[in-house]
Order: sequence, then structure tokens, then C-alpha cells
Amino acid sequence: MAEPAELKGTTSARARRWLRRTAALLTAAPLLAGVLQIPAAPGAHAQPAPTQAKASGSRTVDVSVDSLTPTTPSKDDTLTVRGTVTNRGDSTINTSYVGLRVGQSMNGRNDIDTVAKRTGYSPTLDGTEVAEKYEQKIGKLPVGISRDFTLSIPVKELHLGANGVYQIGVSLTGQTKSRPWPQVMGIQRTFLPWQQTAAPKKSKLTYLWPLISTTHLTARTGADEQQTPIFQNDDLAAELAPGGRLQQLVALGKNLPVTWVIDPDLLATVEAMTKRYEVQGQTDEDTTEGRGQAVAMQWLNDLEQAVQGHQVVALPFADPDLASLAHRGKNVTGALSHLQSATALASTTVDTILHVKPRTDFAWPVNGAIDSSIVDVATSAGAHNIIARSDSLRETGDLQYTPTAARQIGGGNTAVVADARLSTAFTGDMTRAENATLAIQRFLAQSQMLTLQAPDKQRSVVVAPQRMPTATQAQAMAAALGALSGRWTQPASLGEAAKAQPDPRATQRVPGARSYPAALRRQELPTDGFRKIQQTQSTLDKFEVILTAKGRVVTPFGTAIMREMSTSWRTDPRGSAGFRDSVQAYLQGLTEKVRLVKKTDVTLSGRSATIPVTVQNNLLQPVELRLVLRSQQGNRLAVSDPQVVTVQGGHTQSVKFGTTANANGRAWVTAQLYTVDDQAYGPEMSFKVNVTEITSTVILVIAGGVLLLVLAGIRIYLQRKRSAARSGEDGAGNSEKQDEEAAEGEHAEPDEGERARALVPGQPSDPAPDTGSQSADPSGSGEKVER
Repeated sequence: MAEPAELKGTTSARARRWLRRTAALLTAAPLLAGVLQIPAAPGAHAQPAPTQAKASGSRTVDVSVDSLTPTTPSKDDTLTVRGTVTNRGDSTINTSYVGLRVGQSMNGRNDIDTVAKRTGYSPTLDGTEVAEKYEQKIGKLPVGISRDFTLSIPVKELHLGANGVYQIGVSLTGQTKSRPWPQVMGIQRTFLPWQQTAAPKKSKLTYLWPLISTTHLTARTGADEQQTPIFQNDDLAAELAPGGRLQQLVALGKNLPVTWVIDPDLLATVEAMTKRYEVQGQTDEDTTEGRGQAVAMQWLNDLEQAVQGHQVVALPFADPDLASLAHRGKNVTGALSHLQSATALASTTVDTILHVKPRTDFAWPVNGAIDSSIVDVATSAGAHNIIARSDSLRETGDLQYTPTAARQIGGGNTAVVADARLSTAFTGDMTRAENATLAIQRFLAQSQMLTLQAPDKQRSVVVAPQRMPTATQAQAMAAALGALSGRWTQPASLGEAAKAQPDPRATQRVPGARSYPAALRRQELPTDGFRKIQQTQSTLDKFEVILTAKGRVVTPFGTAIMREMSTSWRTDPRGSAGFRDSVQAYLQGLTEKVRLVKKTDVTLSGRSATIPVTVQNNLLQPVELRLVLRSQQGNRLAVSDPQVVTVQGGHTQSVKFGTTANANGRAWVTAQLYTVDDQAYGPEMSFKVNVTEITSTVILVIAGGVLLLVLAGIRIYLQRKRSAARSGEDGAGNSEKQDEEAAEGEHAEPDEGERARALVPGQPSDPAPDTGSQSADPSGSGEKVER
């Protein structure tokens, strides 16, 4: 009796399906035979152990799922899967085709992790293929050759049941010359979130959207009044340009329900690029002009528009490494004060550039890893909300669901615990379409399963992704958030997540320091690094005191010191050390531009004199200091009091100090600059002073000259007295004649010999005989000496 045509078709289809299932079982039989001692099926051949890295069995073919749309389908949709298959084996595969398999729904979040790690084919776990008509024939697939495929299947043909996450697999079935029967030779699994009915209570989802970059600005500025900023390189311009990492984050984030988390240093750096800037070359003197002004201005404009209506969280300026501060820096004097300054600067920077008031009460340790010391450091600067992660603050109770993110951890502080699975979903290489597709489907699956854990209990979920996602990672993140579109979640800001009612049974105890991951601890800034930061700050504090335009130096170096503690240095320890050294070296070079000019030996030829000391200022602004001179032999040479000196930028100033010599010989004098708060500035300068004119011989000569003058006056007086006495004895008759003669004698000119002797100290005129002669009267010589 002949069978109806429909029955023949049905019987033929069933036969083919039976053959495929049998082939699948035969594929698995060699794997089970070694464990269960099951004899190999007819036609199956034992395969020798591979001697080289050739794929075999169900791992022979690499199946890549490059796209899956829609990512969260409805019952009336058509599921489209595109990808490639590549033969990684050592023989050609014949009569091959690609089909879709639907497995059972997942029972929990751990099941999703387990399925994602499995690679080989399992006939009991991977489910059955959908109808044959949705297969794509590949045919012959030679070694190393790839073929593209596209599967389009109505969702209703998948026969999905209740709401849940379903495993789906894309497999290639074929046969080889050595194994001439149909077998699964490659499979790739992913997840299909399915929601037929609305969730009773949607989870509140908070997604952080970070705008953070590495350090680009140096502490150096151009040698001009405008203080042209100098960048380490011009890499930031590429990130801001269309298609760049930061440009993509802004372009994608503006249309997403996210909380922006911004490092204010990035804003300040980009704002500096909007004006003229220079890029550092091979040497400090070698710079080139930067060319990123246009993209910098465009990016800031786009960002200002994108953040409108969104919550903005500002990290402390330059995103300081909280864990490094807590573990290695808090015992170094002044280290924690930088965190407080960075927090204060954050709000001003964001408000000034983006014209929005940010929240600064959130701290974000790297990877959300916390311990008690990290919490103490973070809260010391005013952050009462700590963004942690669930793989750090682990659940130790018997909860059967993921609790709400907020936890009260004491002291009025809240830990906002981000979900580790969702936060790390896009950390891999997303440049490959396959990786991005699988990451998106896994993220969606985990988020739905989290809601399904307790569908009647609404919880707040926080996602804190990697700090600096790449452009492709950002694109995958945006695709996942767009696919949610309120299916089983609803958006919430980070502030709302922090205020959510905590689950009373959730873990609230902060782990101890020993629980901090060793891999992260090895990346921390060393203690010696914090000591160098302290040294730089001490140098800056001393330098600041002498300046009249302090902001020109304090601002660039203050922000440079904050950048030295940035979290971004964790993956670049050599760059971190180099940056610290360059900041200190440049600051030290500036301080040395104000100095004492080297002085040669000085010779003094008198009891008192002045000594000039010169101060040089090669800065672009005036400085004010106090100059002190000290004599090392105070009993020989005394110097005057210290003097305050103001030196204009680019000038020198000489300061004169009075000296008093008390004895001849050599005396050492030191000159030292001091700040107005009496701190020594720069090195001390010493020079030698020779005193040569204060001698005993000179003093004796002067004293002898004075004595001779006195004796000459006495002699004149006595001669006049004797002459007057003799005149009285000659009688009255001769008085008039004698008076006239005496008068003529007084006005007589001395001869040349007398004049010469009178002008030389200590050489008086020869005494004349006591005869009363007018020519012998020495009174003229004495009067000459007096004059």
C-alpha cells in the first residue's frame, strides 16, 4: 500500500533527524568510551593523540557568532544569526551544514557562567536543532578555510517557554574521510533572554559612564607671559577626534540613561588644548606646536550638551589612587592633604567648564576593591559613599538572590556595591565582532536572571565598568544598554542607588587589609614615590614664599603633584617614576633661577667700607627675599644688619653692606638668602675679605706728627718770651727802633731750607742763636705749620 506524499515527507524528515541525532551520539561516543568503557560504534576509529596544535572532535571547527538580532526578541520577531565557520583541523570536512540548537533555560546566574566556559559539544546539554529548513549548507570545508553563514529563524520556531534565559548554540555538522558519518565538529554557545510577560517588579539599574584618561600635561609651561602649557604628547587629540575613544564615549553616552563619572583633570587638560599649546619633544627645549584645538573645543561643547539632565559625579582631581594612599602613602607626611585638595578642586573645575554642579561625595577605588584602610582614607576627604564591587564585599549569608547595592558600613558611610559580573562584562577585546556579540548577550542574560531571582522584590543594581573603556568596549556597552530599553530594568542615578533601602541580610562588614587582592597591591604606587611627592611639595612651599605672582607657579605644580598620585599610573610604573622625577627636576631648576652671584675676594683699605652682594632673578616675576651677611671672624671684621631685597623679573640687584675693620688680616664672610618666614633659600655663598691698612706703624706716624706740632708751638712761645725780656733791658731810647725791627723780623720770609723743613713732619727748622736777631726768629715757620 502506497504512503501518502505528506506521510512520506514526514517520514523522510524524521529519518534525517534520527540520523543527525545518531551522528551526534556517535560523535560523543569516543569521549565516553574512555570513561565508561563503551565499545566504539561501527565505523568509528580511535584517534591518536595529537602531536601538534590541531583541533579535533567537536572543537575541529571554530564557529564565530558575529551578530545576533534582535538581542532580546519578542514572539513575532525573526532571529537572525550571522557568523563564520573555520576549519582548524587537519582534513577536509564534507557535506557540512550550520544549524541552530536551543537548550534548556538557565536556573541561575552560576549556570550562565558555567555554560559560557564550556567549549566541547554535549548532546545532553546543547539541545536539539531547529527545523532542517533553517539550516545553511556549507558543503566542503577545506583545512584553514572559512565560510560565512546566516541563519534566519522565526522566534516561534524556537518553542521557548516561560520567561527566562535560554542557551542557544550554533553548530557545524559534517564528516571527514577518516570519520565518514555526520557529527558535530564545532559549536559556539550564547544566551537568548526571553520575556513573554512583563516582570512584576523591574530592577533599578545604575550604569556608570566614566570619562577618565591618563596624564597628558607636564608641569612645564612656555617661557612667556601666557604660560603656554606643554603636553607630554599629542595623543589626547586622537582620543577626542571623531572615532576616538573619548569622542565615542560622549557620542554614545548622551543618548543613554547613565551617571557620568568624570575626572576633572581631563576637563582641565582638554580646556588647555582649546588655546595654544606645545608638545614636548626629545629634549626639554625641543617642542612643537599642538594641533588639537578644534577637536578639543568640539568635544567640550558636545560633552556640555550630553550631561544636561544627567547626574554628574566628579572624582577628586586627577583620580588619585585611594588604595595606594591607604596602604603606602598615609604614613608619609602631607600625603592625605593632597586628596583633600583634589576633592575641593574637583567641584570648581567641573562647574566652571561644564556649567553643572557635580557630586563629590563618591569615592571609587580601583576595581571597587576595598578594605577598612581604603574606606578610612576615602572618607577622610569627605566622600561618604564608596563605590565597591561584589567580588570585594562578598555575600557571606544565605541569600538566594543578589541584594540591593547600598550597604551601611558604619560611621554614616555607605558602600554602593556594583555587581561584579555586569561590571566586568565588557573588559575583553571587543574589536572582534564575536567577542562583542557574546559579551552583550551574556550581559543581558545576567541582568534578566538577576531580576528573575526575586521577581516580587525590587532591587537596585549598580554597574561600574572599567575606568577607561576603549571605543569598541564603549560601543558594546551602549548596545547592551540600548537593548534593555526597560524590558526588566528601569534606569536610576547613582545618588538614587546610594539612598536605596539596604537589604538587612546583606553583607555590611568591610573586609580587612589581608583580603585585598595581591595582583592589585603589586600595582600600587610605592612608598618612596610618596616621599618624592612630599619632597616636591616641600620645595614648592619654600619657593612660593618668595614669589609675588604665586599662582603662576603654585597652580601648575600643585596639579602636577596631584597627577603624580593618579590611578592611571598602575599599569605604567616606569612612566610614573619618570613623571615624578621630571616634575621635581623642573621645579628645582626654577628655584635655582633666583640665586646669589658668585663673588671674588675683597680687599679693604680702610677702617670702614661697603661690600656689594648681587642677587640674580631669571624668573618672569619679581621676588622678595632677605639677604644676610655673616663674618666668620667677628673680632676682625663686623658687617651690618640683614636687608630685604626685591628683584624684578629678569634682573639683578646689588645690595651694599657696611663693614667695620678692627684689625688687619683675612676674614671669611658668608652670604645667605632667606625667605620672609626665615627659611634658608638656596646654597650659602662664601668669600674672603683682606684688611690691609689698619697697622701700628700708621698709628705711630700720626701720633708723632701731632706731638711735633705741640712741641713747635711751645718753642715759639718760649722764644717770643725771651725776646721780649731782652728788649726791655736796652732802655727807653731805643724802644721805637726795636719795635720797628721786631715788626720787620716777624714778616721776614724764611729761606728755602727752612720752608722745606717746616713742611715735613718730624723735621723742624734748625734753632737760631739766642742773639735777638730778626733773621733768627723762627716764628714764621711755626705759623706755617699751624695753617
